[in-house]
Amino acid sequence: MRDQVEIGMGRTAMRGYDLDDVEIVPSRRTRSSKDVSLAWQIDAYRFDIPLVTHPTDAVVSPATAVRIGELGGLGVLNAEGLWARHENVEEKLFEVVRAAEENSDPEAAIRLLQELHAAPIRADLLATALKQVKDSGVTVAARVSPQHAEELTPDLLAAGVELLVVQGTIISAEHVARDGEPLNLKRFIAELDVPVIAGGVGDYRTAMHLMRTGAAGVIVGFGQSRAATTTQVLGIGVPMATAIADAAAARRDYLDETGGRYVHVLADGGLSYSGDIAKAIACGADAVMLGEALTESAETPAQGYYWTSAAAHPSLPRSEIVGFAGSGADLEQLLFGPSSDPYGTLNLFGGLRRAMAKTGYRDLKEFQKVGLSLRG
Repeated sequence: MRDQVEIGMGRTAMRGYDLDDVEIVPSRRTRSSKDVSLAWQIDAYRFDIPLVTHPTDAVVSPATAVRIGELGGLGVLNAEGLWARHENVEEKLFEVVRAAEENSDPEAAIRLLQELHAAPIRADLLATALKQVKDSGVTVAARVSPQHAEELTPDLLAAGVELLVVQGTIISAEHVARDGEPLNLKRFIAELDVPVIAGGVGDYRTAMHLMRTGAAGVIVGFGQSRAATTTQVLGIGVPMATAIADAAAARRDYLDETGGRYVHVLADGGLSYSGDIAKAIACGADAVMLGEALTESAETPAQGYYWTSAAAHPSLPRSEIVGFAGSGADLEQLLFGPSSDPYGTLNLFGGLRRAMAKTGYRDLKEFQKVGLSLRG
């Protein structure tokens, strides 16, 4: 039974833990980092590292998605972002960054982003962006919101999308609406020939419901970062270590329920350092979604600025536009080193590999069984 804490007379709350609250416990064995595998596979698609990009225009362009794929990860393009709405996206991003740098009106950049997203989605621009990824030979993935999934998916499939990400701040298998027909996720997934990753979720029950829709993967979290303001705006949030562990428990129970169907858990949020990635996997994640951490690289399209897709919501934005100094490293150095940074913001997956080696585990599935301790 989850630890319940009384917060007042007749009202309790579940105790939850962030990644900062837990630490990995060494085992009796160590091994060479050369003997450690970071590979994982979802459906028929195998990747060398457990990296999926958070689908924001700030860090993922078609070129970035290609480079991430070449380096062994999965780049996810936002099918409702600027590359689907404008021809000269680099110029538009420069305007957003310039507005963010003007401190006289901190909200000007958000207003500009909202205006840019008010332009209609164009199937031809979306197809052009995805073709660039497809022609490179890497796996093609795109993100849609639950509200536009049915409308956009036919165009995405026609453009060659191989993995579909249906992602919102909070997503459920059951949406109640007074007007209009909401997305029936179970029927939607059943009618597709491509695997679907869905999220975000923050608790066991919702994760289990999404797994029962037929999703190949479930996203935990909503991209918590310095830029995300969902907790301030909506008051919603679950500490990531607890949320990941709950989703991993749902995965285990669903595996038993179905007699062997494994659903992957992707952690999205609270991941700034290589140690955070290691702890997310240790809590039960199969892969991590990185957004803010990628701004360290000079190859990201927004020149070190970061926001989530929720920043462009027309009436209730839930992300700031935050600038990061960045190291100027290219993506390969960011992911694999070498690094002179002692804090874990470079060589992100070298750090994960070393953590696994220091605790004696040879692959990600094994590392999910490592011991954890609480700080304090």
